[in-house]
This record gives sequence, C-alpha cells and structure tokens, in this order.
Amino acid sequence: MPYLEVNQGNKDELEEVVEIQTPDLINKSIKEAEKIAKEQNIELVIENLNEGEEIDKQNTIITDQIPRPGITIKTGSKVYVKY
Repeated sequence: MPYLEVNQGNKDELEEVVEIQTPDLINKSIKEAEKIAKEQNIELVIENLNEGEEIDKQNTIITDQIPRPGITIKTGSKVYVKY
C-alpha cells in the first residue's frame, strides 16, 4: 500500500529459507547430531526422550531418523531422531 507508506517487509529481517539434503545422523552421538543440526539450521527432536530424563549426549547414539538421510527439506525443518 504505497499510498499509506507501509513497507511490505524488510529484506534484511526476512530469514532466507533454503532447501537442503537431510544429513545422515544415524550412528552419530546426540551431541554430534545437535552440532550438525545447528550448522544446517534444522531442529533436532529426540522422540523417545521421557520427560525429565537425563541422557549422556556424548555417548548416546542415534539409531533412527525421520526424514531419512538425503531427503530434501527446508532450513528450519524438524528432524526426528531415536536412540
């Protein structure tokens, strides 16, 4: 609405969404997977973690993930893992 001098959005404020390949997190520790997720701007969700349960992120190994490695997802997406 240019007549109201309202901007439609500031490009600097918009987070760019990029398509990436789901990283292979299987057989990696949760600590390694969290690092990879942060680098690729995706959210790691640990599925079988019970409320209040503490896990050793260094020594707990991921056994399964959804979506599978190599699937195209957008940055900011969730990757669900089990240990």
